[in-house]
Amino acid sequence: MFQILVVEDDPKLNRLLCTVLNRSGYQAFSAIDGEKAFQILDNNYIDLIITDIMMPNVDGYELAHSLREAGYNLPILMITAKEQFEDKQKGFLIGVDDYMVKPINVNEMILRVGALLRRAKIANDRKIEVGQTILDYDSLTVTSGGSDFLLPQKEFYLLYKLISYPNKIFTRQQLMDEIWGMDSDTDERTIDVHINRLRERFRTNHDIEIMTVRGLGYKAVKQE
Repeated sequence: MFQILVVEDDPKLNRLLCTVLNRSGYQAFSAIDGEKAFQILDNNYIDLIITDIMMPNVDGYELAHSLREAGYNLPILMITAKEQFEDKQKGFLIGVDDYMVKPINVNEMILRVGALLRRAKIANDRKIEVGQTILDYDSLTVTSGGSDFLLPQKEFYLLYKLISYPNKIFTRQQLMDEIWGMDSDTDERTIDVHINRLRERFRTNHDIEIMTVRGLGYKAVKQE
């Protein structure tokens, strides 16, 4: 099930969009502004973002710009009352993928969401390709050096999370909360054990490196 984050400060519209998405087979997450959106992104794997522009604290432009600067490449659909060409141009230059002007047709929105997911090669096969390395989310398989590796679930999810956001630093607690669950009693040092196993498995892989950021956590770096 694809997970979509709705960032909209109008409570009624936020609930409407989430309800339509849930009924259409997606799992919707709700945020009232960009600040809350970042918190959700830190703890959940999100496939696509639908965001308003005018919001308190962190607006839609700031949200989109910050995500692109941080290396997030997930599709962003901007929904707003601003319909001037200059406003749309600003959004596209920042890295927004599509644009809808309020009042919106929710059926059209669902069509656009599906198109964006397909365009991002997420809807058909949730795969990430880094050089000659391919991660297949649905089969928990990594193809590297001409060989397929079926990884234990937690190891795969950990690797997939890190590679989905190259150069983004994740704390051990963030990774624990998302992959093991916020209610897990497992010690966060478990992350270190799984990272070491991944490094050992892919020690000859020249596409990806998992780096330790002292005092903070881990990040994945794509090798050129």
